[in-house]
Formats: sequence, structure tokens, C-alpha cells
Amino acid sequence: MELDKNQLVALITEAVRKQLRDNSGANKIPVAISNRHVHLSQEDMNRLFGANFPFKVFKNLSQTGQFAYEEKVTLVGPKDVLENVRILGPARTKTQVEISVSDGIKLGVKAPIRDSGELAQSASITLVGPLGSTTLPEGTIIAARHIHMHPDDATRFGVKDKDRISVNVPGARGLVYNEMLVRVSDKYKLEMHIDIDEANAAYLKNKDYVEIV
Repeated sequence: MELDKNQLVALITEAVRKQLRDNSGANKIPVAISNRHVHLSQEDMNRLFGANFPFKVFKNLSQTGQFAYEEKVTLVGPKDVLENVRILGPARTKTQVEISVSDGIKLGVKAPIRDSGELAQSASITLVGPLGSTTLPEGTIIAARHIHMHPDDATRFGVKDKDRISVNVPGARGLVYNEMLVRVSDKYKLEMHIDIDEANAAYLKNKDYVEIV
């Protein structure tokens, strides 16, 4: 049976992905794809869910001390809403909402691309929980693509904290991610974080591997 062009491309792409997963050598970096999510301040946790609400951990995340709660919120923008948006912990000093470009179009929110924590003059949005709502004057961003590295990894790759580098993605939809932020800490595990839009553009999945150019 002859394969059509689309079937052939799919087979080649899957073969490349398998090779990337199997060939996680010293120069390879694993991929982690982030869906939309919210980091809440304790004040906003109380406002949305009530004081002393017993939040439940859904699962631990790959980075030490980070986890996802079972609880979710609704994002309300000028055009539309996004329901069942996961809350990540622990609580932060200031609430941060992370969405993709596609999410922003759906919501009608013009969120800037920012490094995590850089919230000044970012986009406004309303969050709705089971017991209340809050409208953030700022705090909604499209998270800048970045790589978490342990200091040992940074030494091995010859980079330092806050460097901006380029990363190559092979395959049928291969591309190069430029302006990839390097974040170095002894608490970090080696991992490249991109959002769903970026992953789909390169046909990447969780635990695929890429490499620094």
C-alpha cells in the first residue's frame, strides 16, 4: 500500500521524535509544554475560594517545590471566557496569569510577552472562583520561552543566568527558537519551557529533546 504525502510526513516526524527521545545525550534538553495557568497570591486565594480553604495538590511538577492544585478558576476577558484554568502553587506575592497568544485572541486580551514576575503594565483580566471574583489591573502575560538549568548544566553548556540563546528543533516542522531565556538555580532541573502555541508550531511533545545552537 502506497502512503500519501501526509502519511509519509507523519511517519518521518514520529521516527525523528523517537530518535530524539532515545538520544538524550549530553547536549540534549528535554521539553516541557505549559498550558494556560494561574499563580495566585494568598489574598486572591482567599477572595476566590474563601479564607482557610483547603486547597488540594493535584500533582507535583518537575521543578522542585512547584505543584498544581486540583482547584481551577475561570478567566474572563472583554470577548470571551476560558474555564477550568489550573492554579499552580505555592502562593506568590502577586497574582500572575499566563496565557498563550491564541488564548489572548479568544479572550480579547493583549498580553505582553514577559519573563515571569515582570508584571508592570501587563494586561488586565478578571478571575472567577467558587466564592468570588477579582479583576486584576495588571498581571496577565504571555510567558517568555525559557530553559531551567542547574549551575552544573549552565557550566556544561557555557551559559549563565539571564543569557538569551537559540535552540534548534529538528524534524518535519523543525525551526530555531531565538531569544530563549536561560534561568539558572541550584533548585532547577534541566528543562525547556514553551507554551502550546510554540510547541504546535514545531510539532513538539512533552519529553521530546532539543539542543542549543
